Amino acid sequence: MGRHGTIAGRKEKQDAKRGQIFTKYARLITVAAKSGGDPDYNIALKNAIDKAKSINMPNDNINRAIKKGTGELEGETYEAISYEGYGPGGVAIIVETLTDNKNRTSSQMKHYFDRHNGNLGVPGCVTYMFERKGYFLIEKTEKISEESLMEAALEAGMEDMAAHEDSFEIYSSTDDYESVKSALKEAGFELLESDIELIPNTTTAPSTEGELKSLTKLINALEDNDDVQKVYHNCSEDLSEED
Repeated sequence: MGRHGTIAGRKEKQDAKRGQIFTKYARLITVAAKSGGDPDYNIALKNAIDKAKSINMPNDNINRAIKKGTGELEGETYEAISYEGYGPGGVAIIVETLTDNKNRTSSQMKHYFDRHNGNLGVPGCVTYMFERKGYFLIEKTEKISEESLMEAALEAGMEDMAAHEDSFEIYSSTDDYESVKSALKEAGFELLESDIELIPNTTTAPSTEGELKSLTKLINALEDNDDVQKVYHNCSEDLSEED
């Protein structure tokens, strides 16, 4: 994703779409559990469960999703497919999906891009603009010392940190993701978000208000689709402020 929104904006968005997010995380857990149902021996499953618990997803939902993945309960078979293209203003977009119907999802992705003045491209057309990194979001409060936060993260392998009005964003290599995550937790920092994400190497922004509004509508339409897990873009503007 490009420019991240404010903490308040993120929480408001999560609260409004909590049921839909439960569905997305349940799919993520089910797919991860196919490699083993014990999170102590399956890092992908552990991370998926942590994400689900961060939005207070009920344990019954989590356990049911795990059992679908391990085959203890009947469930759908999901396929991971990524879509790439450009939104209004030339903003690069990558959409990661988990779908049980490739034809349906592909048709929907093309519809969203066409409807909102974007262009759905071929695999690899914008991937080179992004790099996969560990990402951590921490809310800025009076109790948090930026110096102590940086020290804890640096010792564990942090590559970069950005300070915003209400948050800190920390980045690491994918190899150091788990060590940085553990170090931050052990130091007492609450992680509002932690994941392996695609981070843009360069950013851009639409040149007109109309393009910015069209881009926001495209991103929102993509995120509202149940098959979509993540939407990444390299827009430097905070699109949540354009809702």
